[in-house]
Amino acid sequence: MERTDDRMQDFVYYTPTKVYFGRDSDNKIGKVIKEYGYSKVLIHYGGGSAEKSGLLAKIRKQLTDEGIRFVELGGVQANPRIELIRKGIEIAKKEAVDFILAVGGGSVIDSAKGIGMGLANKMDPWDMIIGQIRPEKGFPVGVVLTIASAGSEMSNSHVVTNGNIKRSLNHDLLRPVVAFCNPQYTFTVSKFQTACGIADTLMHTIERYFTAEEGSELTDLIAEGLMVAVKKAGLTAIKEPDNYEARATLMWASSLSHNGLTGCGRNMLFPVHKLEHDLSGLYDIAHAAGLTVLFPAWAKYMYHHDIPRFCRFAVKVWDVVMDEAHPEKTALEGIETIKRYFKEIGMPTTMSELGISPSEYDKIADMTTDKGNRTIMSYRPLNKEDIIKIYRLAE
Repeated sequence: MERTDDRMQDFVYYTPTKVYFGRDSDNKIGKVIKEYGYSKVLIHYGGGSAEKSGLLAKIRKQLTDEGIRFVELGGVQANPRIELIRKGIEIAKKEAVDFILAVGGGSVIDSAKGIGMGLANKMDPWDMIIGQIRPEKGFPVGVVLTIASAGSEMSNSHVVTNGNIKRSLNHDLLRPVVAFCNPQYTFTVSKFQTACGIADTLMHTIERYFTAEEGSELTDLIAEGLMVAVKKAGLTAIKEPDNYEARATLMWASSLSHNGLTGCGRNMLFPVHKLEHDLSGLYDIAHAAGLTVLFPAWAKYMYHHDIPRFCRFAVKVWDVVMDEAHPEKTALEGIETIKRYFKEIGMPTTMSELGISPSEYDKIADMTTDKGNRTIMSYRPLNKEDIIKIYRLAE
């Protein structure tokens, strides 16, 4: 797929989520929910960290003080499961819940969105995803963010796993109503989870940055600025976990990177995400780990379709010196530089690090392409053979 023209594409920018950001943001949860008029909340969360940190106790007290009743559902795993979403729907129906409060990161938020979609549309959320059925109604979801990563607190998407199949649905009705973002809750996030968040945030903008359209210079500058800020703050947060400025930068960047801002005027295809979903679905690996393995390989396979773009990425974001006589060298050095960065923050960059052997490539590519019957759109359509070649570049 070659560039279509050099003009910004038409777009709609819609970000209805109200964000309370900063050290005091989590003290407003009960009052804000009361102001919205909700009376029965489903508190949805993952494991024990929200409990151990005292955050859940704080939320319970605020809701109680405001006279808001609540029920709870924990147990969300990474790569959120449809079974728990269905359980949440049944609980919410039985308890006449009118608001869902997700306490956690991307997996918890995506699970909450799935519960909301099922409640509002009276359909099984997995059927909606597989059929790509556009929801007719939304259900109010709020977020108390504890991990800077997925950007689900402002995004129009959610990703769900059923068995070993992982798929997504995008619609503006999936955007949360409100988000409470206190960077201090990310101080205790592990180095690996922090690195996953850095990679995930970078990739949400990178996937918007590499498209066939020329797009907008303003959007490019916003995207490049965000990536540079994340690159720098990421290194600081890995070394200094309680550095508020670095953590705040990563948290706000994760929201902006996936709310549509860094892709305005571009056609979003997200090929690397689509390739990755079957890795994390099949092998239950961290989504970001699959991305850091696949992106450099995808880039090496596709860069020749847009050498100027890959050169700009290398120079503007990764400080590579432009080789005017051999621009392809600049493009490739940019790819190698981000790969080194991923390694530096502790992320995998090879299929073997994920525990995936070459003998499994055919099976994974079959899932991604429905046994060769569909392609993944990129600069050009990627078929099963292309995808296997990308896996091999990631060895």
